[in-house]
Amino acid sequence: MLSRRSFAKFLGAASFAGCACTTQTGFLAQAVAQSALPANQPPRASARGTYLIKNGAVITADATLGVLPRADVLVRDGAIDKIGENLVEPGADIINAEDMIVMPGLIDTHYHMWSALGRNYLADGFEYFPAKAATSALYTPDDFYNSIMLAMAELANNGVTTVHNWAHNVRSPAHANAELRAHRDSLLRARYAYGHIDMLARDKPLDFTDIDRVRDEWFGSSSPFGELVHLGVNLRGIGQATEAVFHEDVAQAMKRKLPIAVHAGQTPPNNMSAVDYEKRGYLGPNFLICHYLPGRDDDYAAMVRAGSPISFATHSEHRLGLAGDPRDALMRMRRAGLKVSLSCDASSIAPPNMLEIMRFTWNMAIPWKGTSSEKDPFLGFKEVIDMGTINGAKALGLGNVTGSLTPGKRADIILIRTNDVNTAPMANIEATVVMSATPQNIDTVFADGRIVKRDGKLVAYDVPRIVAAAKESSLRIRKAAGGRLAPPACCG
Repeated sequence: MLSRRSFAKFLGAASFAGCACTTQTGFLAQAVAQSALPANQPPRASARGTYLIKNGAVITADATLGVLPRADVLVRDGAIDKIGENLVEPGADIINAEDMIVMPGLIDTHYHMWSALGRNYLADGFEYFPAKAATSALYTPDDFYNSIMLAMAELANNGVTTVHNWAHNVRSPAHANAELRAHRDSLLRARYAYGHIDMLARDKPLDFTDIDRVRDEWFGSSSPFGELVHLGVNLRGIGQATEAVFHEDVAQAMKRKLPIAVHAGQTPPNNMSAVDYEKRGYLGPNFLICHYLPGRDDDYAAMVRAGSPISFATHSEHRLGLAGDPRDALMRMRRAGLKVSLSCDASSIAPPNMLEIMRFTWNMAIPWKGTSSEKDPFLGFKEVIDMGTINGAKALGLGNVTGSLTPGKRADIILIRTNDVNTAPMANIEATVVMSATPQNIDTVFADGRIVKRDGKLVAYDVPRIVAAAKESSLRIRKAAGGRLAPPACCG
């Protein structure tokens, strides 16, 4: 939602950042309409204040604190101040968490958010890659803004408080500005990983000129994000780019000291060698690899030695993983000692629902008789919750900021009801999260100490307007794409 003051700031930011969104009247008309919200609209988000979350079952994801069957969490000025029993804080806003699970906000480490409004473009025989190829060049900056806002509202509703926006289709400076405005308006923690234009020729390197502009204009001393959003890059792996181009892109990113994310293979052959990248000095905590199903055991060992994180997109690894059974890859990653984080990849492949992703991952990670995994441990509830929380924070370089309920960290917290028909009766606290909970059970969401969802309802987003804007963008894209995506004559 935009107030009159916010709208003025939006115009200023758009002008400052060279936004080209004035070429499309739809977005401006929408913004003007939002500048005069009726008085009964919900607040955009609560202020960072003092909140005392009382009597919840607390999963801290903190190695020292563990799981507390009943405890209180004190939040002050956006940070976790204390965790313990029978806390008292005069003047605090009391949140009754009885019959609820209190835990860290969930973290998605790999999400192509620009295409969220195209989640239902797929059809039998016309799945992710054909649908993307038919539409990726048709998105305007306004469409990017509308898509990111749709994705962010869904993430908040699903209890995801930190996301890695793997922005691999940044078509112009105006498109980058539109995504960054959405990050500013969304209130969630994020890495914005600037990337290539979709289907860029393999021999064309990533243009770092606009990345430098974005760093200076959006992430300088006057950044509108505070500490909520940080800048990175995502690079095509060898295969999507030539070997020479890949190494050139890595050199440019490392020169700028930007965190790097790389798509590795889901299909044979294995065009990536983490062993080689370790020798070249690429690997490390700021070099995140996604997928990497064909990785060899020595590749995974190299990543562990260097501290390189992995993002495992569970649904995508199954649907698109032609390199073999992704269960084998996950078990080998665990055996090597990789701290796996989880992701949805794209909402046209899997819902950005980390509760479902954790449940699916838990179900698939089993030792097989007669294979190398036969003596491996089953994936447990604690480990998969760590994958969806603290491991994700560490993968994004935010392990000291979020990912666990630890005093001093920022207050990214969710409350899950356990008296709903699909979660009651609670017994094992961690099992209830992994086996039973869905987004409909998420009662309250704190993002950096602000409440963005309360009593089961989003309070920080005007959902009808976000959905209407996404529908308008989607209709225009479908008309422009034509063919299988053309809307019915009745609805065009």
